[in-house]
Amino acid sequence: MSHDPAAATSPSETASADATASFGFRDVPLTEKQHLVDDVFHKVASRYDVMNDAMSGGLHRLWKDAMVAKLSPPKLGRRPYEVLDMAGGTGDIAFRIVEKSEKKARVTVSDINASMLGVGRERAEKRGLSANLDFVEANAEELPFESNRFDAYTIAFGIRNVPRIDKALREAYRVLKPGGRLLVLEFSAVTVPGLDKIYDAFSFHLIPLMGKAIAGDAEPYRYLVESIRKFPPQEKFAAMIRDAGFARVDYTNFTGGIAALHSGWKI
Repeated sequence: MSHDPAAATSPSETASADATASFGFRDVPLTEKQHLVDDVFHKVASRYDVMNDAMSGGLHRLWKDAMVAKLSPPKLGRRPYEVLDMAGGTGDIAFRIVEKSEKKARVTVSDINASMLGVGRERAEKRGLSANLDFVEANAEELPFESNRFDAYTIAFGIRNVPRIDKALREAYRVLKPGGRLLVLEFSAVTVPGLDKIYDAFSFHLIPLMGKAIAGDAEPYRYLVESIRKFPPQEKFAAMIRDAGFARVDYTNFTGGIAALHSGWKI
């Protein structure tokens, strides 16, 4: 009998009631993390792209372009190329995929946060892309989609906010078709000596100040910076993707490891 990683039960799913998860540098009850994360993104939804510009110096736009270029959604085919863009509420990745495919792709934009989805719907209408997009409020750990549905699953700067990353990765595996591809873009561990100190100084001192100036509240930005430091480094996260069942797993560092693009296939 073949092993189905999507059906496996991990220790995180059988954890006791006192199980904890990291919320930035704090440990909080596992059951409370999602609520705390939701509150952060309700606060920053309207300024989310500005926030990403502040946190990456604008480089996130180039990294996202590289992600969609690697996905290379087809422009031809007898059926639409179906993508699930998870934690993609504001539409940044979905818009790129639709435009790169010359409007041949169909993207389901899914996010647990209704405020982020509201921003995405408005932006899609303004850009004339609504016909190629669906917006669905959903939890990455318990997706409301049938198995073997999507050609690709993308998630950019969202996986680190999921309380049980291992479960979300298995859900990604479940909803992908055989031959489907996973792409995860996330802030990661700096690999260039000296750059890490510069990046830490920028992140911990300047980004919260930018958050205060941009959104009137430094705390959401402080959490986001801390969450980056708690996220598994490249090799460890690649191992988590393999454990979820994916094959041909690899990653590409961007800007000295400030971000990394992980890839895996459901074979």
